[in-house]
Amino acid sequence: MKVENPWVRNILVLVLALSFGSIALIAQESQTKTKSGKSMTVTGCLQKGDEAGEYSITGEDGKRYGLRSKSVDLSKHMGHKVTVTGTKMRAENEEKEKKEAGEGEYADLRVTNIKHISESCQ
Repeated sequence: MKVENPWVRNILVLVLALSFGSIALIAQESQTKTKSGKSMTVTGCLQKGDEAGEYSITGEDGKRYGLRSKSVDLSKHMGHKVTVTGTKMRAENEEKEKKEAGEGEYADLRVTNIKHISESCQ
């Protein structure tokens, strides 16, 4: 395709440049989402959380996690020692703000799997 008019050629170059810029931005955003959605496993005692529908677990490293799940019934395991696997839901900068504010919860996890270890937390 040969473009004779310089205005048409300039507009075509501008449209292509904006398209590539948009693609790069979308790729960067999806990479950031993947980082905060990191899968992790925590073992500890399952307890009722601070908010309605939330549970908490304190890991063996002393960090406390808020737990939520649509696919796993966490209420059946209250007061039991369990291992939960889930996706980290809170952004890193929000974690930092919570730590600086002195709140005990380290991160929120969307639980995808739970493994029962013991009936008690001993």
